[in-house]
Amino acid sequence: MLSTGSESLPPALLEMHSISKSFNGVRVLHDIELSIYPGQIHALMGENGAGKSTLMKILSGAYVADSGTIRIDGCDIRNYGVNDAKRHGISVIYQELSLCANMSVVENIYLGREIRRCGVINRKAMTEGALVVLKRLGVTFDPHALVGTLSIADQQLVEIARAIHADTRILVMDEPTTPLSTKETESLFTLIRQLRDDGVAIIYISHRMAEIYALSDFVSVLRDGHYVGSLDRVTLSAETLVRMMVGRDVSGFYAHERSLCSYEQPILRVRNLTDDFNIQDCSFDLYAGEILGIAGLVGSGRTELARLIAGIDAHSGGTIEMDGEILVIRSPRDAGNAGIAYLTEDRKALGLFLDMSVHDNINVCVVGSDARFAGFVDRTAGTGRTEQAIQALNIKASSGINVGALSGGNQQKVLLARLLEMKPRVLFLDEPTSGVDIGAKSEIYKIINALAASGVCVVIISSELPEIVGIADRVLVMCEGKLVTELGGHSGLDITPEAVIAFATGSDRLTLANGDLVQ
Repeated sequence: MLSTGSESLPPALLEMHSISKSFNGVRVLHDIELSIYPGQIHALMGENGAGKSTLMKILSGAYVADSGTIRIDGCDIRNYGVNDAKRHGISVIYQELSLCANMSVVENIYLGREIRRCGVINRKAMTEGALVVLKRLGVTFDPHALVGTLSIADQQLVEIARAIHADTRILVMDEPTTPLSTKETESLFTLIRQLRDDGVAIIYISHRMAEIYALSDFVSVLRDGHYVGSLDRVTLSAETLVRMMVGRDVSGFYAHERSLCSYEQPILRVRNLTDDFNIQDCSFDLYAGEILGIAGLVGSGRTELARLIAGIDAHSGGTIEMDGEILVIRSPRDAGNAGIAYLTEDRKALGLFLDMSVHDNINVCVVGSDARFAGFVDRTAGTGRTEQAIQALNIKASSGINVGALSGGNQQKVLLARLLEMKPRVLFLDEPTSGVDIGAKSEIYKIINALAASGVCVVIISSELPEIVGIADRVLVMCEGKLVTELGGHSGLDITPEAVIAFATGSDRLTLANGDLVQ
């Protein structure tokens, strides 16, 4: 395992010197420096658009650098490409896994490197080889199972098994915990540390500060295509790291003043809502101008509750009232007409039209209002609407560019802009900053605060405790499909991470004294 701090480092396994890259005359990397050592977890951080992905694609051979040097084991590699990366044991596990869902675990591990005997694939030898690697990782699933039938966490293990089987010396992991539960994340961390102890160098890309503190031996920071600097575990601090990433002080990160609403007259009342499966007898009120957090462990029912209220899924019992009148919600359109909007936790699969422009994504829900005679659409109104949203939400893109080409933060703001065009009174935001860099997070929080100040009730569902604690006026905690407590407001309980965890886990051995845990 690599020692950090003032102790001497072993010879560098990988050195990237003065790496530059341009696209269409626009320079996106400026003389980047990066040194990677064996047995080291090296975090690579920066806002979306900082150049992390471009740099890693150069390392994988997918892109060719315009200038600079890649040195492996002390030797410069000329005309570096994909085959050089493979030959030197460099593997990349992207956020969106690159597995063949209709092929078995064994076939995926050996893809492109099949064992053949007399021209025929030797499946027995491949199975035996795969079992050696899978046993090392401690997996229990069938090696002949189709990858598409496995959980996301197990699919990730298949990716890692494929990398290990290829004698990987440098493993790049891009936001590996995004789709994982807390338990799955802990298991992945154990495996990453094991690989590090075996001498594998890990380049770890994440926006989650807690992960960086938990794992990294070193952190290198990119900003706007420039190398800013590196920190080791000894010198690592949140203030320094954030300042390096965004180039400014973000001490007022959440920038939120607690709501002054009276909590006397709710605009939305939910009573005994249930679907007889995920949600059981949930009741709560929502008030104009507040930011309400819904917290709980993965699988607690947070998303399912929001989807019932937003008309995406059908409820089997209970009522939803707006201004004292019972709503009949059978579809998202019914909810939208009542002033309720929902931002999905999976913007790419369920929210955005990635092959459509920013303009079309923002206007898709309100384009009917621009219809004129003979079914023609007056695009003038939509154009003005789009430009106004781009300016108001600081979306860093032109209206004509496809949404799929944008960073995660800008994609999220486009989706939010679409919902805001519906003029909602109640806005559910499910994991609103997932996969979003710290600078974009700060901007999204400002948008949320501005919405609340304008009288909109914003409901945030989040797995990030600092986010819930930092921005919510009240927090409802869920456990096993039920709302188990309220924090903040008039509850008498403070909003603290300890209180959220105590109620979310259903612990019967802990009590709460004004939000503080005591045995």
